[in-house]
Amino acid sequence: MTANAGPPSPRGKGLRSDSVGLLATVALGLASVAPAYSIAVTLGLVTLTVGELAPAALLLGFVPVLLTAFAFRELNRRMPDCGTTFVWNTRAFGPATGWLAGGWTLVIATVIVMATLAQVGAATLLAVLGLDAAAGSTLVVTAVAVLLIALVTTVAYRGVQLAAHVQYAMLGLQLLALLGFGVAAFARDGAATPSLSWIDPFAFEGLGSFAEAVLLCLFIYWGWDALITFNEETVDSGHTPGRAAVVATLVLVVTYVFTAFAAISFAGTGGAGLGLGNEETAADALGRLAPAVLGDTLGRAVALAVAVSAVGALLTGTGAVSRTTLSMSAHGALPPAFARTHPRFRTPAFGTVFFGIATALLLVLLTLVSPDFLGDAVLSMGLLIAFYYGITGFACAWHFRREMRNSRRDLLIKGVLPAAGGLMMLGAFVRSVYDMLDPGYGSTSVGGVGGVFLLGVGSILLGAVVMLLARVRFRRFFRDGRASVAALSVPENGSPRSG
Repeated sequence: MTANAGPPSPRGKGLRSDSVGLLATVALGLASVAPAYSIAVTLGLVTLTVGELAPAALLLGFVPVLLTAFAFRELNRRMPDCGTTFVWNTRAFGPATGWLAGGWTLVIATVIVMATLAQVGAATLLAVLGLDAAAGSTLVVTAVAVLLIALVTTVAYRGVQLAAHVQYAMLGLQLLALLGFGVAAFARDGAATPSLSWIDPFAFEGLGSFAEAVLLCLFIYWGWDALITFNEETVDSGHTPGRAAVVATLVLVVTYVFTAFAAISFAGTGGAGLGLGNEETAADALGRLAPAVLGDTLGRAVALAVAVSAVGALLTGTGAVSRTTLSMSAHGALPPAFARTHPRFRTPAFGTVFFGIATALLLVLLTLVSPDFLGDAVLSMGLLIAFYYGITGFACAWHFRREMRNSRRDLLIKGVLPAAGGLMMLGAFVRSVYDMLDPGYGSTSVGGVGGVFLLGVGSILLGAVVMLLARVRFRRFFRDGRASVAALSVPENGSPRSG
């Protein structure tokens, strides 16, 4: 495609159809969550907040995620477009909401977390190799992180099939490491017998700690929806991604709760030694506990799984974000360059390279400002996730509002559950904003304003400003976007148009 050519038809974007099946799609979704890394950095923080109720927080945090997964499944059945939330929110609420909530917020959240994943993957990999001095050097870690970004960008550039095959190996290592750690932790002498009271949803002492723990859990589950962006390349694109989303989220909750039970049984929640209430342990629960549970050699394998986890999520994120912008461009909401696909690999060539470079630049920028900004970037994710997940839940209920009378199933699955998920996410969003107003929230502040607030709320406000500029450049989309997305994605009978 030349720069002057119009955008391709959204049902013929140049992607390779029928490339991956259910198992590969589930693997892409699970890998995008980075389960080993996510549980390693989040479990201790949740335990510091609610103690032995960490498994209960993981279960409760899963509820709005599962409800959102139902919304994604139903919307994908009707509109299997790789633009996912961008297309669905545009169809339901108009171009402005679709561009800001469904497009910008998803893209910026993905790029921010990709920068942190590259940094974590590089630092952990250097530590696993025994290069402790290098792992402690900001310059070396940043350089290795940029190399990892270049590597995963190359793999993503060459196609979803290659990416899926790479993810099989990396995901298998993660799940095997978590399973081995859990089994060994339960078997250790002195490990406490798990108690059902640890999953009691009514045992939380206050709303504040409960809300904070659930918000942390939103981050630990986030990323499964990346698999939906590969819908135009899956077998049976109207059904496979939705099924994969539900399967992936269920695998996640089982894995996380099992690991949490094992870690608490072995280490407890005390503030001394290896206890999860010790801030040193909380910062990297698996890194601290694995050597004591499995020994130094196998403990190093768990650390390797954490590094692989970060790299795997970085790989899927690179592929997912370029497909989101491919759809936005195809629908006339971004420059035509983002709709360019490689003639051989059938991937969003320009978008893949663009976001690889953007991620590397953001990593370097945040590191130069303050290495602590990367940690604050992770904390800001809860707000961005809650924002676009919540809007998508409401979009599902609104889009299917006339079909809710057809059956109890439609009323529940297309209306009540997605709307309930949207309300929960809205509550999480409001709570996030309230907490982030405190300059002491996180590790950095600028002019008396917390760095977490700047990265979270600031990202959304920046998106609103960029959207005002985009309205000038893409007037047709912002004028006719809802109608054009509906016409190009879904015919009158509600069945996706074949390419």
